[in-house]
Amino acid sequence: MVEATTLRGAVSTSPHQSRSGSQAVERAVAVLGCFEDGATELTISSVAARTGLPVSSAHRIAQALVRGGLLERGRDGYRIGTGLISLAVPPLVRLGADACAPQLYALAAGISITASLAVVRDGDAVTVFSARPPERFCDIQIPRSRQPAATSAMGRAVLAFTSPRQGRTARAPEPDLDRVRRRGFAVDATDPTVLAVAVPVFDATRRPWGAVGVQARRSRLTEPTVRRIVPAMQRTAALIARSAVSSPMRVEIDSR
Repeated sequence: MVEATTLRGAVSTSPHQSRSGSQAVERAVAVLGCFEDGATELTISSVAARTGLPVSSAHRIAQALVRGGLLERGRDGYRIGTGLISLAVPPLVRLGADACAPQLYALAAGISITASLAVVRDGDAVTVFSARPPERFCDIQIPRSRQPAATSAMGRAVLAFTSPRQGRTARAPEPDLDRVRRRGFAVDATDPTVLAVAVPVFDATRRPWGAVGVQARRSRLTEPTVRRIVPAMQRTAALIARSAVSSPMRVEIDSR
């Protein structure tokens, strides 16, 4: 009876209460979104600055997310909680990221740089898995969770081999894409200190559905190093393509 009364009460909430509840959810989503760029730990001041919320509101929402297991308290602030990680596992399995993990870890160990897999969604390159090397790792090797496909190495590695009729809104300038097609890999050199390199992952019909990418400081990813690791990245992409045949992560490019 208590449950029935509670449900009836929830149904009869006023528009103001409904909007208030919706706003609370939107703010919680905004707080979680602060970690999308790969931030491992953020102070509450940083969370407030990124969301535009008052510090008191950001703190209250962060505490609620901690209670729900979606955030955790770290030494210097807040970080993603294990509850959120467990929620992310089913979609990663559905996408086939678990089948790609062994190949990515083998590549990372072989080149001593983090290897990542991304797909294109709604004009962005979305990183779905990153495998760290057993040594010589640093945070700079982890790509952002979402990057504009047209300006990121992993995004352009996909777009270069995508048919124009699949959408132009996410496409980079054609001369740049033509260069990627000729070389077989894409490079993002927009950051003065970091270099990113990516190769496409094809399905059985040579349609790209993802990209394998690495990034590191320019002092490590020199031109000779890039020439040396690209063949290993391409072999890994071919292995991933074969292992993901049963559940490929199809590319979805905005066709509007």
